[in-house]
Order: sequence, then structure tokens, then C-alpha cells
Amino acid sequence: MTYEEAMNFIQNTNKFGTVLGLDHIRELLERLGNPQDSLKIVHIAGTNGKGSILAFLASVFRESGYRAGRYVSPASFSYEERFRINEENISRKDLCHYMEKVKKTAEEMVRDGKDHPTMFEIETALSFLYFRDQKVDAVLLETGMGGRLDATNIVSRPICTVIASIGFDHMQYLGNTIEEIAGEKAGIIKEGCPVVSYDNRKEANEVIKAAAAGKHCPLTFVNSQGIRVISQSLKGQSFSYRSSRGRWYEKIEIPLLGTHQIYNAAAALEVLEVIKNYYCISEFQTEEGFRNTRWRGRLELLSKHPLIFCDGAHNPDGARCLAEFLRNNFTNRRIIYIMGVLADKDYRVMLRETAGIAECIYTVAPDSPRALPGSELGEAAEPYYDKVYVRDRLAPCLREVKKEAGEDDVIVIFGTLSFQNELQG
Repeated sequence: MTYEEAMNFIQNTNKFGTVLGLDHIRELLERLGNPQDSLKIVHIAGTNGKGSILAFLASVFRESGYRAGRYVSPASFSYEERFRINEENISRKDLCHYMEKVKKTAEEMVRDGKDHPTMFEIETALSFLYFRDQKVDAVLLETGMGGRLDATNIVSRPICTVIASIGFDHMQYLGNTIEEIAGEKAGIIKEGCPVVSYDNRKEANEVIKAAAAGKHCPLTFVNSQGIRVISQSLKGQSFSYRSSRGRWYEKIEIPLLGTHQIYNAAAALEVLEVIKNYYCISEFQTEEGFRNTRWRGRLELLSKHPLIFCDGAHNPDGARCLAEFLRNNFTNRRIIYIMGVLADKDYRVMLRETAGIAECIYTVAPDSPRALPGSELGEAAEPYYDKVYVRDRLAPCLREVKKEAGEDDVIVIFGTLSFQNELQG
């Protein structure tokens, strides 16, 4: 199988849509020898913060000399980015090898009268095969959507289950209340396996407590009261933390911006305490790992004159964190938004959450078949902004805004993670 053939095959699987449930992935993996069963897996679900928590953990593993496989979907810059070991993407040669193996197995399923696996199911199976054969020390596994019926939930014995921040997103699949959404996320909790959870709002925490108790799992919440912010700047931030087990971290430095990233870092510290019996990781390696964490497109500073940020905020909670960051750092600066969203996102609430901060907003359509037209987003923005400008695409819009902006202005690009790839191009 050539790379072009591999890409054509995986793109053609889009026609099978999104199918929630474990029947297809279970059948596919059984035929492939259940590679997931031989892996040490940290499994994470949540509305926001999943990728950041895993980025912190991946960096610590790398600093400690371990090889951590990381399955990320969707990818931002290249397809191969979905399957990473430490900071290296899967090679095209390996991608083609494993894609052909999964393709043949999927075709066997169809010949036997089974349904064809979806794109996400195929990619999930491929990741398990690749990580098993590469003999990684750990797999950092992120759910695609929800948890209970997500293909990644085929994992039966994770070394740690993590629940990140819970908010409103994918409500057509996960429910209309925080309790319902939390229930779907908590569906990844497995019998007797330790659980670490972000300190969410009370109604979500109660659902997580009940789910953990029902599965006889030791449960650790991030100790929000034990966080003390030491410093925050555009170069990074530092904090001290007293963990739920009483361990004191005097000064943890992270390059990721926004107060919410401190809470994500605290969750990662709790995970490291839970899995310490599996790995030998020193305090120095932990500190270095956090200090050297990289996670593109999350309040990423692209330029200093003028300041240009790209943020992957694509739901109401993400928009709220972005707004908090801007209010805390740029109260006396002129702010210009460039926003684009996918049509299935709650963009009206996102507009409301980020209103009252920027002088004007430019609305564009992301380069995606699921994109909301810039004109529709612009119409939705009119109640919140005096100046709304509709443009076609991000790149020419950014060039226009940069010419118009002063050196002290702040340009903020947000609304979808797909913007990262458009900026890269």
C-alpha cells in the first residue's frame, strides 16, 4: 500500500460516519489479536484539557527516558501526527504497513456480514498495533468524543483513568445537562482501576464519585484549594501545589498560558502519583518535563509585534477560559478577534462568552467540510459587536488585519483547532 492509497482509504471511510458503541471496534481488535491488552494505558476523557494533561505527561515521560505513545485525534499539522511516540510522528512506511493490515481485516469483516469500521475505529486499532509493536512504555489515550460509547473505551484495564474538565459540547450525542455529559465521560471508569479527576462543578463531581464507587475505584480529585499561583506572564507561569495525597510541589513552571493550564498541570501531577509504582520518575525529571511541555495552538503566541495568539477554544468552556486570559492580561490594549467555527459548535454561546473584550471581530470559514460560513457567524456576532467584518478565509484575513493593526494591538485567532493547519500552510 502506498501513502496515497492509505490516505484514499482512510478518507473514504468518512462515509461510514460516527457510530457510537463498541461492537465494531471489539470485532476488529479481536481479529487483530487484541493488541490493546498488552499495553499500559492512561485513558482520558473530558470536554476540555485532555490534550494538555497528556502533553504534560508525555513530556515527563520523555524527560525520564521512557517512550510514551500518544494517540491524538484530530491532528493539526499532518495525518501522521495522530500516532506519536514521544515527539516523533509515525513514519509513512509504518503508517502504510499498519493501514494495510487494518484495511484487510475490515474487508474480512464486511465479507463475513459485519459492518465496516468507521474512520475513528480504524485509527484507534492502528494506534494499538503500532504502539504494541514499538514496545512503548506507556500509551496516553484520548477519547474522541464522550467516553462510554467511544471506540477507545475498548480498553479494559488502564493503569489510570482520567476525567478532565467537563462542559457543554457534542450535546446531540452526550446529553443536555452537565450530569448527563459527566455520566458519558465517566463511562471510561473500569472496575478497580484508579481514577483522577479535574475538580469540576459539584454536579459533575457527584456523578464521577458515584461511578467510581460503583466500580470500586480509588478516586482522586485535583486539590483546587492547594494551588497557589506564583507568577504569570506571556513567557509562561509557575505555581505551587499540595496534592490530594499531601505531597508538596514547591514550584512547577509551565510554558502553557492561561490559568486553566495550571489546573490541567495539577491533574497531571496527580496522575503521576497514581502511576508511580509502574515508573521511576524523579522530582527533577517531573519539573523538567513540565517546564519543557509543548502543545501547539493552545494560547500559542505567534508574533510579538503585534501580539498574535492562536487558541483552540472551540466550545463555551474554552471560550470562557480564553476570555479570562484576555481580561487578566490586556485590559488596556486594543483587541481584534478572528473567529471561525464548525457548524455543529455552540458558537452563539462562544460569542457571548468572549464579548465585551475585543473592539471588532472578523468572521471566517475554517477550511473544513463542517465549517460554518463566515457570513452566518458574522450575523450571529452582530448583537455582541459594533464592528463585524466577514471574510472568506483565515490566511488573507490575517494578512489584512496585521496591516491594519498597530504594534500594541492584540490579535486573537480562535474557534477551531483546524486553524493551526491553515496557519502552518
